[in-house]
Amino acid sequence: MEILIKASQFILSLSLLIVLHELGHFIPAKLFKTRVEKFYLFFDYKFSIFKKKIGGTVYGIGWIPLGGYVKIAGMIDESMDTEHLEEEPQPWEFRSKPAWQRLIIMLGGVFVNFVLGIFIYIMLMYSYGENFLPNDTVRGGVWVRDSLGVDLGLQTGDKILTIDGNSIRKFYNLPIEFINGNSYTIERNGEVLTKEIPIDFISKLIERGKNEGSFITHRHPFIIGKVSKGSPNITSGLKAKDMVTAIGGTAISYFDEAEDLLNQLKGQGTTLTVKRGDELKKIAIQVTENGKLGVQIASLPMVDLEKLGYLKVETISYSFLEAIPAGANKAYQTLAGYIKQLKKIFNPSTGAYKGLGGFISIGSIFPSEWSAQAFWNITAFLSIMLGFMNLLPIPALDGGHVVFTLWEMITGKKPGDKFLEYAQVTGFILLITLLLFANGNDIYRWLF
Repeated sequence: MEILIKASQFILSLSLLIVLHELGHFIPAKLFKTRVEKFYLFFDYKFSIFKKKIGGTVYGIGWIPLGGYVKIAGMIDESMDTEHLEEEPQPWEFRSKPAWQRLIIMLGGVFVNFVLGIFIYIMLMYSYGENFLPNDTVRGGVWVRDSLGVDLGLQTGDKILTIDGNSIRKFYNLPIEFINGNSYTIERNGEVLTKEIPIDFISKLIERGKNEGSFITHRHPFIIGKVSKGSPNITSGLKAKDMVTAIGGTAISYFDEAEDLLNQLKGQGTTLTVKRGDELKKIAIQVTENGKLGVQIASLPMVDLEKLGYLKVETISYSFLEAIPAGANKAYQTLAGYIKQLKKIFNPSTGAYKGLGGFISIGSIFPSEWSAQAFWNITAFLSIMLGFMNLLPIPALDGGHVVFTLWEMITGKKPGDKFLEYAQVTGFILLITLLLFANGNDIYRWLF
């Protein structure tokens, strides 16, 4: 059921983005009196799930969910239909239109994607506002949970100040900022230090696996959730919700401090000082040979951690006018972050290409339960991503057509039809190769 919910959201989001992107080409083509022969959601190789001809245009749904297209008369596109090139250009054909009209037609889809992404972010800001954990309010710095954070140069207790010179506003953005960044500054024991992010950090992060959780998080108190069966402390008197404030007389504020102390007391007896309600109680306990107490740790909700003073959640509400610049800035930050990630992918030494994913990866980012806020957030991100990807100067993408049209406008020389045909084939091969690689990565990760 979880897979079905994720897949349904993915298909709904993808369909919406494809239809609106293609409308971005369709509308200016019609305005400039260019004949549109087909308007398709998904590809229809050999047959269609649905099709209907209305006013000279066949509208349909294909069976290959890899995208969609509008087939504009007189244009070399992914259909590779070149028969029309042997005939004289007709007034209604794309190739007969002035270069500036062709440029607008080709940029229409990308324009819609960017505008859609900005619009969705504006409406999200207006409808939900922002609810986040400010980085500068987190008490005690970060908790470095494993060797990946250590390899990065972090220590538990560090306060992360900037990444690539930019202050980090939201604490939970830290992992993605480290992925996109090259250097960072921290405050450690009152001293400000600048460190480089290892070039192979992304590669190690991918190898570590996404199921391991974040390599850094905020520090939290040691709260007993439950004394496990078989624990040497089952009769010690420990109770759920007890907050451990000292171990063997050494005061602690955070769970990570308890881990270090218990590792020093393996196999020994000691005492815990716990806060139970408004009382402090000292309880004799036994530490196992593995440095454990045999208890489950309680996970406190953010509201309880805020009451205890460990962090402070910030909530911002926006009027509609206030949401416009906030949403536009969110779209800009999304695009800037995506471009940084692409730069990392195209640098083989980072190993970021190992994390390149296809449809399984994209589908997996949708939640397993329906959430309108999450759905529209992801859809806005995908819209921005789709717009930028289509702007890349690769033949077979909108960006490739734009480059050729701009060349014509600057030089006054139109590329030959044969050249455009070969360029389209080359671009199509590149895209198929990238598609196979990305989805192959997905399958490899799923299997191994």
